[in-house]
Parts: sequence; structure tokens; C-alpha cells
Amino acid sequence: MKLLIVSALSGSGKSIALDTLEDCGYYCIDNLPLSLLQDFISHVMSSNQKAYAKTAIGIDARNQYESLANFSSSLELIKAKGIDYEIIFIQAEEATLLKRYSETRRRHPLTDYNVPLKEALKIEREMLTPIARHANVIIDTSRTHYHQLRDLIKDQIGERDVKHISLQFQSFGFKHGVPLDADFVFDARSLPNPYWVPELRPFTGKDQAVAEFLKSESLVGEFLADIINFLERWIPRFEAEGRSYLTIAIGCTGGQHRSVYLVDLLMAHFTSPAVNTIVRHRELS
Repeated sequence: MKLLIVSALSGSGKSIALDTLEDCGYYCIDNLPLSLLQDFISHVMSSNQKAYAKTAIGIDARNQYESLANFSSSLELIKAKGIDYEIIFIQAEEATLLKRYSETRRRHPLTDYNVPLKEALKIEREMLTPIARHANVIIDTSRTHYHQLRDLIKDQIGERDVKHISLQFQSFGFKHGVPLDADFVFDARSLPNPYWVPELRPFTGKDQAVAEFLKSESLVGEFLADIINFLERWIPRFEAEGRSYLTIAIGCTGGQHRSVYLVDLLMAHFTSPAVNTIVRHRELS
């Protein structure tokens, strides 16, 4: 049995994630009370039905606070049963969540006459911290739309059985904020900038003219080589510790030229039968 536990801040995309997993053949249960987890697992283990071979459980702040605080005990139960599990936690910036609730006019599950939305978001983040702390994968959807999140979920579960670790390489622009879900962030702003070459400004790091400009700069090659050497040394260490997912983010000023070029080269270098590689150009999207 393969078990995925999906938890998220309200409004960050848990429903989309569960719908995507269902499309991928997972038996999905949303908002399962943690107090019923033991009974559910016992039922699944005894029934031996193929329908439960891949199961995804959504857990959110509608659970009782005490149950969430004792989440580690629930994990010990899963481990004792010998079940292969993984935890995906989805989050977004407070400003993004406030905007989404304003647009949809939906009610946050923790709000009432005495608890306004902003306070409810803070309470929820604190309640779900025990789950986020154990997460194998953390996805930030502050700048991710519906289809991008579906692709990210599919990439995370795809080929996980035959590959050891997933690497997501992401380009971004510092002026739009640093990705909150990045494990490593490398700053490419000190490199020569094609933006200041008038004929290159309209293009991106995916265009041949920009690629040739950056390839001709020795500092760019040195920067890339340093990142590759660092990752080749430390990725096996993280894999040995049981990490199944790492996000490596490369940032430049606007996220259009240098970071895009470098991320594509890193993607090409690390793609292999033993590694599931994912690429995302945040500002190009």
C-alpha cells in the first residue's frame, strides 16, 4: 500500500491536489479525522483490496487541535504497520490567501463572529505545524495557478517507485520574492545581465541569442560549475537521510534571463534514469 497524506492551509490548493491524485488512480479521502486513522488503516490492511493500493488522505485544520498536536503518534502507527507513506504539505503567503478568500467570498473553516479571517489564518498555520514539520514535500502556491499545481503534484508522484529522489529546478526573479518552498537558493544577480544589451532585452534565457551571450561569459560558467559541484556532493547525503524531494532555486533580478538559462542547464546536467527532474520557470509562467 502506498499512502499519501496531503495537508494544506485553507485556500492553498488541497482540493486541487486531491482531485489530481484521484485522476492518477488514488483512492482519496478528504478531511479524515485523525482519531479514525487507526480504524481506517486496520480496515485497509485487512481488506486487501486493490482499490486501496494507492490511497491519499487529506488532513486539515478541521481536525481537533489535540489530534493535530499528536500527529507524531499517528505516524508511529503508520510506521508500525509497515506502510510506505509520504506527506505533502501545501502552503501560500498570507497576502495570497487573503486575496483568494476575498475573490471567492468563501468562509474559512476557523472563522466565526469572534475570529476574523487574518487571525484564523495564523491559528491554522500554528495548528498544522506538526504536520508541516514531518512533510517530505512542501509546495508553495503563492504564485502558482491551477494547472501548474496539477503538474507539480503529478511530477511529485510520477516514477517515484523507480527513482530515488526528485529534484525541482526553479528560476525566479528576486524582485517578485524568494520562493518559500526552496531548499537551496542561489543568487545569479552578480553575473553579466543580458537585460542591459538592448537587442537581448525582449528575449529570455531560452532564446539562442541570450544563451550565446551568457555562454561567452566566463563568470557564468564558473557560477554554474560551482553549483553543480555543490549539488553533486550533497544530494547523495540528503538522499541517504531519506529525503525524496529537493528544490533548487536560481534567482536573478527579473527571472527572465540568467536564472532561466542556468536552470535549464542544471536540468540537463542532472537528468538521469535514477533522478526525477522537474523544471519550473516561475516568472515565465
